[in-house]
Amino acid sequence: MASDIHMGYTSGKLRTEILRGLSLAVDAGQLTLIAGPSGCGKSTLLSILSGLQRPDAGSVVALGEDLFRGDRHTLDRFRLQHTGFVFQGFNLFPALTALEQVMLPLGYMGVADAAARERGCAALEEVGLAGRMHLLPAELSGGEKQRVAIARALVKQPQLLFADEPTSALDAANGQIVIDTLRRIAHEHGTTVLCVSHDPRLVTHADRVLQMEDGAILGPVHA
Repeated sequence: MASDIHMGYTSGKLRTEILRGLSLAVDAGQLTLIAGPSGCGKSTLLSILSGLQRPDAGSVVALGEDLFRGDRHTLDRFRLQHTGFVFQGFNLFPALTALEQVMLPLGYMGVADAAARERGCAALEEVGLAGRMHLLPAELSGGEKQRVAIARALVKQPQLLFADEPTSALDAANGQIVIDTLRRIAHEHGTTVLCVSHDPRLVTHADRVLQMEDGAILGPVHA
């Protein structure tokens, strides 16, 4: 839950507010979509909710913890153990295979190689890429790269999963696969999945849609 979040930046004497006292609650077991035009503050909000960025004011409570009350080490540990993040630009390493990409975060979590490989294979199978796990990013389509990124987030078995514009670089067919995958993860794993996007195709596929404009949540969208 986010309460009274404020975020902005100062350039010279000019202060620009990005988020204006925003409050938000997100339910587990659902795919929640925050929709809105580019520049309305969606990605900044997602960055704050996931602990990547500290707000100027306000609080974020996730899984019973106030994310910004502790030090950076405590926050990093929380993010490693409990959250997954799917980036707009995939953020894959060119020299690693799909399986190696997915196994990578488990190494930071101290998971043994054999167990990490088993979990990595299972995550790739869940997103429909069991037959592509030994390919490099250059050998994958855009939709496949995004599904590798989802598997990399999923392999940690996170309780919180965040996705920033996950379909913006994809065609309709691949975008459909990605959003259906995120929704299935929410329903089958009981994961809290929060996605931000300006892609209107996603509205009818989310469990809950909130409209955002000018740094504020306006209310639910009725498809």
